[in-house]
Amino acid sequence: MTEFVTVDDADDPRLANFRLNERGLASRADRRDDAGAGLFLAEGDLVVERALAAGCRPMAALADRDRVPRVAHEIADTGAEVFVGGDEIRRLITKLGMPQPIVALFHRPPRPSARELMGRSHRLVIIEGVDNPVNVGSIVRNAAALGWDGLVLDHTSADPLSRRSLRVAMGTAFSLPHARTTDLVGELERLADGDVALYGLTPDHDAADIRAVHPAGRRALMIGAERSGLSTAALAVTTPVRIPMAAGVDSLNAAAATAIACYALG
Repeated sequence: MTEFVTVDDADDPRLANFRLNERGLASRADRRDDAGAGLFLAEGDLVVERALAAGCRPMAALADRDRVPRVAHEIADTGAEVFVGGDEIRRLITKLGMPQPIVALFHRPPRPSARELMGRSHRLVIIEGVDNPVNVGSIVRNAAALGWDGLVLDHTSADPLSRRSLRVAMGTAFSLPHARTTDLVGELERLADGDVALYGLTPDHDAADIRAVHPAGRRALMIGAERSGLSTAALAVTTPVRIPMAAGVDSLNAAAATAIACYALG
């Protein structure tokens, strides 16, 4: 029979890692390390199950004492410690108004370099300056759902493995390989020199109507920040495309625009 550790004190020092903020879980250096460094926190049984199924290595989990999810037993089988507690204890520890049946800490896995991922992907999403983790999570979910096979982020975009990104993406970040780069324009220039059609989303009326674009081979879609859009340098390496808008509306938010563009170009 699986043994769990019952906790009844939110200040229990054994639970200290569950109380860490994003920077405590993974420093900036950790998030830039392709070899895998630091931790991430997965919330909810679906996200935890997908992280475990993807091969991520659990460090510890905190689960509902009265209704222990099946995945808690699987985590315990790996040798990681599983704590169980009531709703109020878990709410205080995780700072979630509605505590999830399970949250789990995982070691951040290694990831490919931007150049490696760009070299092997057939349908690639690239984001620049998207610093809202909710938007990044939505972009991940859209890209994964519509069959795109890679995501490249510049160093200013939010972390796909942050709590909010993972929650919004419903764990699909583990099925969509991602990479980060501090030289996005340089990587784009190398990509444009290859056999990849590179499209940049923009509200500019001079850009091509995305409905008239029909790529046949490898392709990449680039999305910028909601207010400023793509940088001039990044847009210059792409074929600008636009999603037609009704009169008086200039654009959609980054997540919604990505869904439409991934479908249109997919």
